[in-house]
Amino acid sequence: MTESNGSDAPEPYEETPDMATPDAQRPDWEQRFRAARVSLPDWAEDAPDHCLFVSNATGTYELYAWDRATGDQRQVTDRANGTTDGVLSPDGAWIWWFDDKDGDEFGVWRRQRFEGGEDELAAPGLDASYPAGLALGRDGRTAVVGRSTDEEGTTIHVARVGEPPFELYRHRESAGVGDLSHDGSLIAVEHTEHGDAMHSALRVLRPDGTEVAELDDTRGGTEELGLEVLGFAPVDGDTRLLIGHQRRGRWEPLVWDVATGSETDLALDLPGDVSAEWYPDGSGLLVAHSFEARSELFRYDLASARLERIPTPPGTVSGATARPDGSVEYLWSSAAQPPAVRSTAGGVVLDPPGAKSPGSVPVRDVWVEGPGGRIHALVQRPAGADGPLPTVFDIHGGPTWHDSDAFAAAPAAWVDHGYAVVRINYRGSTGYGRAWTDALKHRVGLIELEDIEAVREWAVGSGLSDPARLILTGGSWGGYLTLLGLGVQPDAWTVGIAAVPVADYVTAYHDEMEALKAMDRTLLGGTPEEVPERFEASSPLTYVDKVQAPVYISAGVNDPRCPIRQIDNYVDRLKARGAVHEVYRYDAGHGSLVVDERIKQVRLELEFAEKHVK
Repeated sequence: MTESNGSDAPEPYEETPDMATPDAQRPDWEQRFRAARVSLPDWAEDAPDHCLFVSNATGTYELYAWDRATGDQRQVTDRANGTTDGVLSPDGAWIWWFDDKDGDEFGVWRRQRFEGGEDELAAPGLDASYPAGLALGRDGRTAVVGRSTDEEGTTIHVARVGEPPFELYRHRESAGVGDLSHDGSLIAVEHTEHGDAMHSALRVLRPDGTEVAELDDTRGGTEELGLEVLGFAPVDGDTRLLIGHQRRGRWEPLVWDVATGSETDLALDLPGDVSAEWYPDGSGLLVAHSFEARSELFRYDLASARLERIPTPPGTVSGATARPDGSVEYLWSSAAQPPAVRSTAGGVVLDPPGAKSPGSVPVRDVWVEGPGGRIHALVQRPAGADGPLPTVFDIHGGPTWHDSDAFAAAPAAWVDHGYAVVRINYRGSTGYGRAWTDALKHRVGLIELEDIEAVREWAVGSGLSDPARLILTGGSWGGYLTLLGLGVQPDAWTVGIAAVPVADYVTAYHDEMEALKAMDRTLLGGTPEEVPERFEASSPLTYVDKVQAPVYISAGVNDPRCPIRQIDNYVDRLKARGAVHEVYRYDAGHGSLVVDERIKQVRLELEFAEKHVK
């Protein structure tokens, strides 16, 4: 591990020796995408043998049902652009799945029997919308359905079989369904009626709309604090709600009894962000701890207040669940090792048939002093390669997300082709405390670029990166930062590759889904009409005429998050001045769930880089 000392002469980038890999023995990068993948299986609360998972077994990510008692697995959905949004009812009888059009995220919920059969409209009477959460009742008849539309804002309905839906909640600002209590008598809602889409408040209602309790950490103070619903206790008549809070500068869990108002603060002595879920009997919590791009699991016993570590390998746990027998199943990977669903009882839980994915090289941690504090970066380089190397700065999306020591096929493909890869958890990233995440206000995009620039200077000064061969790339928010960086820092980058980016911030705001409009108002302090100077300063379109590097852009024509019209506006400006650029449009939304399409996109990116990076 190397850390810069903040001086004018950065420390050299040093690695432990690696064996060089002959070209003939290089991994097949496409196989990483084609290799069989499964998600962590979800299971029915009252029928634990009934499970639901996502797999790419057919070459497209779809939902699959799995009966553990018989071992039978079957494909539930079959759509050209794939399906990943599904929920299993607590009784294990039904699978709900979200049906949108070609990835535009605007649609309706349908349901299918666990054993198979025809799909049916799950909540008749509710028109198409963007989803805003879903909770299913144990009675097999009740669902709490969150919806969002440009016209209505957010609405939440109670839908029962054979009855018309009942509107429980409505507001212009973003909101969502949190959870439904074990006995169906309480509904938790996350809302942002105060206008801050980054920090939710909580309200608990009865199914008839009667308010039971409210918890709002955004009131009465100068700090912006958020709350999140983690789940009701899995016991009939139990009014305890597990929630996440930010009162000590990071995410932590506490137990809130919504009937009495009492709060049990766990005060766990863990340095990073902490989340949790209930064990099935309600006696303890499965705690997930994320710190500096790694994660680990614990069991917290509520009676004794004892925290016990659950052994997992070093790397990243992307999801975990406690089973009725007390075992814990979790989806684990590292940058070097592909993902697998494991169990504390031993072995791999779900091993899909088909070819296995080649591994990759491990990441190295780097800490760089930046204008807002120490910046954490994850670095990979080809085995045995000496610097300075052509380097890909792969910027994550979100922005409230973070890169971690987890397996990722695209960075591994760049490494296979001789590039070093640097991933940066800039200000705005999660996992480094609330202040780091909330730093993105008003100077949106420009703040992140300051951190990216600090890491770029370290990479060049340490000898890792060749300053004449630097690629800036990313998807979604990372694509936005790519286009913005090419214009704001035109001398810094050799090539820019942006996937599904924000390119024209004003047009993007007017065309995007309602929940993202609320987020943009929070980040920038208003609408484009209210704070035009901030939108202008943060929009890649403002700086497009300063771009010098060749630009590659890929975009989904049905994308509701980074809509196609605002990308076309940016591309038209590139065309008008004869700037070197290529654009690839594909028939999907915010990315693709089709394996061959994803491979095609990465291949086009690699070919564009090879064309312009000597």
